[in-house]
Amino acid sequence: MNPGFITAAQQSTQAVTAAAREIDFFALVFDSGFVVGSVLLVLVFFSIASWGIIVYKYLYLRKAHRESAAFLEIFWKSRRLDQIYEQSEALSYSPIAHVFRTGYVELANISRKPNEDGSGDATARAFGEISDLDSIQRSLRRASTSQLTVLESLVSFLATTGSTAPFVGLFGTVWGIMESFHQIGKVGNATLATVAPGISEALIATATGLAAAIPAVVGYNYFLQRIKVLDAEMENFSIDFLNIIKRHFF
Repeated sequence: MNPGFITAAQQSTQAVTAAAREIDFFALVFDSGFVVGSVLLVLVFFSIASWGIIVYKYLYLRKAHRESAAFLEIFWKSRRLDQIYEQSEALSYSPIAHVFRTGYVELANISRKPNEDGSGDATARAFGEISDLDSIQRSLRRASTSQLTVLESLVSFLATTGSTAPFVGLFGTVWGIMESFHQIGKVGNATLATVAPGISEALIATATGLAAAIPAVVGYNYFLQRIKVLDAEMENFSIDFLNIIKRHFF
């Protein structure tokens, strides 16, 4: 075996190892072209915004679940709706407490009607009670829809990031590889030293896109499940509250 050949191979291996150790992510980002750099800036914005939304929605939904559980405990232990209303005002994050307050206000407005308008015959009173119950039911439904909209706010951005970020990163990668091959065509030399830097810079866009998309998808699925639980609890509470009103007030 030729000792000179072994020495050259060893030197080549050492050079590749040293080059691998010298890979700097930030240097590759700053050395990228205008299009790839713009793509990276967009992906960094999506990633930062997604993480901000993830932290905010996690804290918000955790408070919403805790306060909703506290409100339900207060509701089923108390016997006076006015006391429940006063205690529920401190539970600002609970969507179920908000639904109750909306229904209670509508019930209080309806309770004043007989004193103001007087009472008619039995048929008129029956139709009036049906209309009043429908009014309370509509108010509960509107409050539930409003609270569901609040719970779902900003979550759609996570879905958008999860579905578009990989493709945006892929676009940056394709563009970077196109530029690399264009430079190879100009130089006329397709050695590893010529091809590797441009391709490595291009692949950063795909890696950044995946880094932005994966947490966004995980967060979206997690928050969607938590919101579904609160939506089901609001619906169940609305039914129970309406049945209580029917039994005690009509």
